[in-house]
Amino acid sequence: MNIVFKALNDPIRRKILELLKKHGDMSAGQIADQFSVSKPSISHHLDLLKQAGLVEVMREGQFLYYSLNTTIVDELLKWTMKLSSRK
Repeated sequence: MNIVFKALNDPIRRKILELLKKHGDMSAGQIADQFSVSKPSISHHLDLLKQAGLVEVMREGQFLYYSLNTTIVDELLKWTMKLSSRK
């Protein structure tokens, strides 16, 4: 769970998740085009999101396509709700 919170701690990574939610599957290049930081930096952010299980990656030829892994998001929401309902 700590790696998920670490991944969510960065505004660029949160924006990547928002892009994937809004647009669905996107290539690394399409994601990188949305930011004014270097492509290697975006690649690093995508790798951290992948390690946290927040995104899934599919290779299609020479391109990597990223999609939002809603299973992890659902688990995080359930955990948060359980935590907030304790009295």
